[in-house]
Amino acid sequence: MIVRALLFVLVLCWPFVATADVAVPALSGRVVDQTGTLSSGDIDTLTQKLKDLEKRKGSQVAVLIVPTTQPETIEQFSVRVAEAWKIGRRKIDDGALLVVAKNDHKLRIEVGYGLEGALTDITARRVIDEIIVPRFRTGDFSGGISAGVDRIIRVIDGEPLPKPQPEVSHNNAPDFLFNVIFSPFGFLGYVAVAAIMRGLLGRLLGSGVTAGLVGAVVWFILGSIALSAILGVIAFFLTMFGDGALQLSQQASRSGRGSYGGGWSTGSSGGSWSSGSSDGGFSGGGGGFGGGGASGSW
Repeated sequence: MIVRALLFVLVLCWPFVATADVAVPALSGRVVDQTGTLSSGDIDTLTQKLKDLEKRKGSQVAVLIVPTTQPETIEQFSVRVAEAWKIGRRKIDDGALLVVAKNDHKLRIEVGYGLEGALTDITARRVIDEIIVPRFRTGDFSGGISAGVDRIIRVIDGEPLPKPQPEVSHNNAPDFLFNVIFSPFGFLGYVAVAAIMRGLLGRLLGSGVTAGLVGAVVWFILGSIALSAILGVIAFFLTMFGDGALQLSQQASRSGRGSYGGGWSTGSSGGSWSSGSSDGGFSGGGGGFGGGGASGSW
């Protein structure tokens, strides 16, 4: 009896399960390949091209390869992805999305509002029909996607867009962190503040105020709450118990007063804080889409 009931429920639910939409993939980078079509080298090359475009023009372009969009059409699926990822800058809407449904033999270029004047429906269709599809038909998916992205980038480069705003990035953190905080001047400045706070407020309260000041400076320079908290705690204990630091600072000031390249120099500013070629942390800028673009098949 129970088995029959379960079978009856399964029969009732099957049409809804069979017609469930494909989930929108997480935006893990500028190139998301769920089919294993592209090699890691292909992805890295495409990612770098799209990074350079965003740095130069501010516009964001992303590539998504999925096995299928069924039961939706590729147009319906692409719009859902565009709305979820929000590629392009907010209020400028200069994003574009290339979606390839490999098993369906379908592809689409979805265009944000701000690029519809340059990457028109006709232009997007020509990119698909003349550049991407001929390569796809020979099995050259990597070449087709790369050539299509190159043409999209050239079109965007010819469009007058607002200049990208300078970004506060942890990739720039080493310059500030090593050249300001960990320089002799930064260390001597900390010691001076610590001595003043301890003299005015006492050991415990002075240490707390010094830690707060150090944390505030680090947060202002780096924009990292975690780092400001860590260095603030270190500053608290150094101020509280680091009487030897005062002697060290006096020795440092006598031996290398005014020298920037003393024992605290770190050499080049591109130390272990560099993120290399990783595309982690990429996110859409809030761009809007209205259905502009073109679709094709091979």
